Amino acid sequence: MTKIRKSKKDRNVFRSVHTLAALLSGPLLFFLCLGALPESLFPALAARAAAGCMGWMILWWMMRPVDYAVTALLPVAVNAFFPMAQMRNVLSCYASETILLLFAASILSAALEETGLGRRLAIGFLYRVGEGFRMQLIFWFMLAFLLSAILPNSVVCVMLTPIAVMMLRFAGEGEEQRSGKVQQSGKASHLLIYIAYAAGVGGLMTPLGGAMNLVAVDHLQRLTGKEYLYLEWVRVFLPVMAVLAVSHILFMVRHVPSAEILGGSREYLEQEFAALAPLRREEKASGVLFLAAAVLSFARPLYQSILPGMKPACVFLVCAVVCFCVNGEEGQPVLEWEKVQHRIPWEMLFLFAGGLAVGTTLEESGACDALGQLFSICAAGGERTLVPAILILTMGLACVTSNTAAAAVSLPVVITAARSAGLDPVPYLYIASIGINLSYMLPTSIRAVPVGYGVSAGALLEEGWKLTALSLLLMTGLCFLLLRTGWL
Repeated sequence: MTKIRKSKKDRNVFRSVHTLAALLSGPLLFFLCLGALPESLFPALAARAAAGCMGWMILWWMMRPVDYAVTALLPVAVNAFFPMAQMRNVLSCYASETILLLFAASILSAALEETGLGRRLAIGFLYRVGEGFRMQLIFWFMLAFLLSAILPNSVVCVMLTPIAVMMLRFAGEGEEQRSGKVQQSGKASHLLIYIAYAAGVGGLMTPLGGAMNLVAVDHLQRLTGKEYLYLEWVRVFLPVMAVLAVSHILFMVRHVPSAEILGGSREYLEQEFAALAPLRREEKASGVLFLAAAVLSFARPLYQSILPGMKPACVFLVCAVVCFCVNGEEGQPVLEWEKVQHRIPWEMLFLFAGGLAVGTTLEESGACDALGQLFSICAAGGERTLVPAILILTMGLACVTSNTAAAAVSLPVVITAARSAGLDPVPYLYIASIGINLSYMLPTSIRAVPVGYGVSAGALLEEGWKLTALSLLLMTGLCFLLLRTGWL
């Protein structure tokens, strides 16, 4: 008994030392950046502070001495002592349209679960697609991949992830129901991570895939002096998308045995599917509202001139409010706040906001400009060094901030670098657009969604750095080939 107590005490001491070391590592790195980053590259204290804050957040996200949501608040706390950006701009990241979209989508997904429609959808997906885990992975990946070509990746991710979570819970991969989370390892993590990856990568397919692509289109129109046709974008990136889709699917299923199943045997799923009761009124209402939010977000160009303020975030919020106003068969509202508040992944909202906030500090402090100056050195080697340098710069920026911020910062730098090397900047603008849409490692942007649902940041990093290395190698080789053949 004494030995057991001593063993537990030793483990507790080890945990305390490890936690203390992790806690101190963040601020130590921050002050190291303040003092050690060269002033020739980072002349402003604000820029060094922003770089240090980013490093602090990455360390804490990986080592997790505090909860993810607490780490996401660091830009506000650091900005109070070391002004890196206008405080109102930093604070606005925590109440942006994207955060509102995530919040409203969480309410709608909670309605699906509360009414029982989520379980019905889960059984349907397992029954129709099949219980094979490989097939489920490919199905969800391709669904997110294709949808994100025409919808913002954040919309796609917040629509599909809750439905996938409900399916995983039914299949026995979920935790306690009130937590709204899934297990931090195994099948659940694998599936949710790749839904986020697919939503990000698929956005490259068309200019409608995200604001970052529209930023690139704007630069292309300025460079060419004429209207840029969206069909040309699809033509240029057709071979890129084919390579990305095939390589990601092969990488995703590399360790998944063909016989591995999700959710029990075919016979069990058939029994569950056959036993489903007829749709109730509240199920229909929650399903119609969720579908209406998705369709109206997609069809925004049809009513944009009439209702300019009805953006996807507002569409989802309106449909979420209606959930509290519509009654079910027994006269009760489809949704009540006491029930829904426990199902909203609050941590995910803070994670997403923290990524936006650190991106704002990097941009306003001049830290991104410093990186751009460093990048211009890579133009000296011409095409041979410029292609991998562009991909490294854009993938790195997209990983630590939003894709749109990465586009706004990197594209002017890429154009300047290409011109300084005597090269046509248009092909290199296309190459930069590839890197801007490829980000995998950190729980920023849409990658905060799976982490908010229970996937560990460590699992995201472990899978992400491998896929980053693979994508960098493949895209570098493919870009050289497309440049040589004149495709770009």
